[in-house]
Amino acid sequence: MKRIAVILSGCGVFDGSEIHEAVLSLHAIEQEGASWHCFAPNVDQHHVINHLTGEESPETRNVLIEAARIARGQIQDVAELNVHQYDALLVPGGFGAAKNLSDFALKGTACTIHPDVLTACQAFANAEKPAGYLCIAPTLIPQIYGSGAKGTIGSDPDTAHAFNTMGGEHIECPVHDFVLDQKRRLLTTPAYMLAGNLSEAASGINKLVHSLIKLA
Repeated sequence: MKRIAVILSGCGVFDGSEIHEAVLSLHAIEQEGASWHCFAPNVDQHHVINHLTGEESPETRNVLIEAARIARGQIQDVAELNVHQYDALLVPGGFGAAKNLSDFALKGTACTIHPDVLTACQAFANAEKPAGYLCIAPTLIPQIYGSGAKGTIGSDPDTAHAFNTMGGEHIECPVHDFVLDQKRRLLTTPAYMLAGNLSEAASGINKLVHSLIKLA
């Protein structure tokens, strides 16, 4: 059975992992006959958002502890991720990818990636093992794969421009499809950058996961 490492960034679209994307990803992995293994950085979230009001909440939450909600407790610190134990990597989106895994939401093209996350993602790149990035998570790609890496965040012009400025090659893509950088064994899909509902998000995620596991 192929083993897929999944890096989460909290729990909730505005300050963590996009829950629908995360669950759809885990379900798709199981449907392909593979197993998922969740990881997250053991750090405080950038901030906490009240998902009912959209306002910032005056409290502190830990990314790993929050992500454990999605994984039903089956999760480890991303610092413990050993690339040799897994066949592929998957990183769902949500603002946590741009606030907790990196600071792209705050610093744009001047962003940096959390060191443990960068180490883990680069390990898959260096081992030439396939990796999939969903929604806003592809903004991590230029710093992981270097200049010329192909990817998509859908069609948002500002984010696409940032992706290109950081050294990537952005390719527009509809919600039901994905982009494959064959050379780097790298897959991306827009998911909720474009999706209007669960079914639309699933259409691209399912195709990406199918190809990810085939490549593994």
